[in-house]
Amino acid sequence: MTLAKIVVTGKVVKNPEKRFTQNNLAITSLIVDINPQDETLVRVSALGALADRTAETVKLNDTVIIDGRLQMENVKTTNGKDKKVATITASNIEKIGSLSESETKSNVSTSAKNEPVVQFSTEEIAEDLIDPDEIPF
Repeated sequence: MTLAKIVVTGKVVKNPEKRFTQNNLAITSLIVDINPQDETLVRVSALGALADRTAETVKLNDTVIIDGRLQMENVKTTNGKDKKVATITASNIEKIGSLSESETKSNVSTSAKNEPVVQFSTEEIAEDLIDPDEIPF
C-alpha cells in the first residue's frame, strides 16, 4: 500500500453514492476517469461535510478537480489475478464543469456554424520591434 498526496482532474463516470457509518458520519464515493484516452478510473471517497457537499453538487459527467491522499492497493479479482486499484481519500472536491451528453452534442453542432472561437489578427507584424542586440541570449 502506498500513500501520497495527489491533485487530479477528471470526469465523473458514476453518480456519487452517499452512505453513513454507524456513528452517522457521511461518506460519499464516486468514480472519476482521469485519463479519457486510456480510461484510467479512480475511486474517490469524501467524508463529513465534504461528503454532503459532494453528494449535493456533483453529478454524472461533471468535470471535477480532486485534492487528497492517494492509496494504491492490490486486490484479487474473481478470476484470481492481482489488480492494482487507486483510491483517493479527498480533502477537497471542486466542480469545474458540467455538460450532459446532449448539451455537448448541441454545443458542438452550433459552434461549427458560428464564428471561430479564436480570431487572429490579419495585420502585418513589424519585424523590427526587437533589436537583435536586445535579446539576452
